[in-house]
Amino acid sequence: QVQLVESGGGLVQAGGSLRLSCAASERPSSSYGLGWFRQVPGKERDFVAGIGWSDGDTYYADSVKGRFTISRASAKNTVYLQMNSLKPEDTAVYYCGLTDYGLGTATYEYDYWGQGAQVTVSS
Repeated sequence: QVQLVESGGGLVQAGGSLRLSCAASERPSSSYGLGWFRQVPGKERDFVAGIGWSDGDTYYADSVKGRFTISRASAKNTVYLQMNSLKPEDTAVYYCGLTDYGLGTATYEYDYWGQGAQVTVSS
């Protein structure tokens, strides 16, 4: 069973940057994709960004386009989420997930999840 481990969360002021990492315990299949989601208490887990493992195609939620960048380091089985120009509304627990749907944007499409990383943006 694949394990995903997130790191890099923390507290940052509005306008600042953070980079999240998601390391997979084994190399994902070429048909798989990895995605970042975020969740605040009492609300559903929302899609943020995703990347196809083999072709590197990326896609983003409208709320983060132009501010967040998802990338992968294939040799390290790791996906990154670079978050710039952070806003207080970006505050959430961020989760990475692994899907065999390739470019999934819904939580039900994901088979594996990391433990989550807290990101807090102060105003």
